[in-house]
Amino acid sequence: MRRSLRVLAAITVGAAATASAVALVKRRVGTLRFQRGVAAAQLAVRGGLRYAGSAPRLFAAAGQQRQQLRTDLAMQTADDIAATLGTMKGVMVKLGQMASYVDEGLAPSVRRTLSRLQDSVPPMSSELAAGVIAEELGALPDQLFARWDPEPIAAASIGQVHRAITPDGLAVAVKVQYPGIAEMMAADLDNVSLLRRMLRVTAPSQDVDGLVAELRERVLEELDYRREAANQQRLHRYYAGHPTISVPAIVPELSTRRVVTSELVTGARFAEILGWPQRERDLAGETLYRFVFRSLYEVRAFNGDPHPGNYIFHGDGKVTFLDFGMVKHFTDTDLLPLMEMARTLCVDDDPRRFRASLEEAGFLVPGAPLSDAEIVDHLAVFYQLIREPAAVTVTGEYASSVVRRFFDVRSPVAQYARIPRSYVVLQRINLGLFALLGEMKATANWRAVAEEIWPFMDVPPSTPMGIAEQPWLATRPSLDALTA
Repeated sequence: MRRSLRVLAAITVGAAATASAVALVKRRVGTLRFQRGVAAAQLAVRGGLRYAGSAPRLFAAAGQQRQQLRTDLAMQTADDIAATLGTMKGVMVKLGQMASYVDEGLAPSVRRTLSRLQDSVPPMSSELAAGVIAEELGALPDQLFARWDPEPIAAASIGQVHRAITPDGLAVAVKVQYPGIAEMMAADLDNVSLLRRMLRVTAPSQDVDGLVAELRERVLEELDYRREAANQQRLHRYYAGHPTISVPAIVPELSTRRVVTSELVTGARFAEILGWPQRERDLAGETLYRFVFRSLYEVRAFNGDPHPGNYIFHGDGKVTFLDFGMVKHFTDTDLLPLMEMARTLCVDDDPRRFRASLEEAGFLVPGAPLSDAEIVDHLAVFYQLIREPAAVTVTGEYASSVVRRFFDVRSPVAQYARIPRSYVVLQRINLGLFALLGEMKATANWRAVAEEIWPFMDVPPSTPMGIAEQPWLATRPSLDALTA
């Protein structure tokens, strides 16, 4: 519980620091940026007053009473954070979403409160949504659709989703971008001076400007729904006919820069499957794993927004994948080092070549005064699931250890480690995937599944799901066909 309070305090203190930075440069950055900084500052002040007011009671209490007071305080703070960040939308919501599923140090009750940001935040009015539809598609929703539900079924960081029926009877999900969200996100992303300073302290060897530029580019790409529609349609075509993976088809004539329309899919959300039998969670976990790495190695595309609200579960391992706004596309040159690192460490067990592959990819400074053993010890946690061909249960503790190692500046390896710009989004999806598998306590022989997917291996399927994939593998489109 103490760590939960520290995590929540860090969020509010960080908001205060950000707000202070905004205040200092108010004249230069403009009104919108200042207003969002003020909102963050007010959140920080409320959190600080809440903790200060509770200090005497915490000091006087003991045992179970003190623990209950801490729990109540953490819940109040989490509720305030969820409400405030949800209203602010944009980048702020994404920060809250990541805190809710990555940080294992949060108490379960606090994580549940913040998890409201995974599926829904306060929506815009039906009139505003209709206005965006009219501006983008040339007519009001009631004129475009046979049926239109003015109440959104989901509201997230940059847009909300409405249920509708097209004139030809197709049930669709219509995502409508919030008016002004582009300006809001630009204002948030312009507040990078504090982020740069923090990164230079915690990761002094990194190309901070390159990391910030990559994150900015990926985040701003989400604002163009035409790009999202193209990404989603590409993956829909690739996974058509897959036994457990599905991606809804896009309706192109109803999709524009600020509106994207796709087939409507219903099913269970992530919070629901946590109460399903373990076998169901294991199958869902295997599907998530196969989707992430088949997309990476075979489609050369990587969905960089892995939060739980982007998945719909149907049982027996069937999962529908949503939201393809933040997709990173890779070249063969980008992927070769990733394959070489996995091969040299997990298959060949060759620390010297593993080190060389890290240096060649730009993950490690060449000639660093480190032993091969130190390097393997520092990075092995990221490969723990696939080092040996055995069934492994992913735990929340493991997922949290990956996050801690990622930000561990005390290790002698840290000052020589790098995150090349091309792989910034890759790190986010890895942390997110491990966090989700950890919440599900998913068990699989992850190494055997990985060997089915690795391009440098040629092995038969290792699980019933792998066997069921075989007809799809024989008919899936080639990469050239997808890009034609």
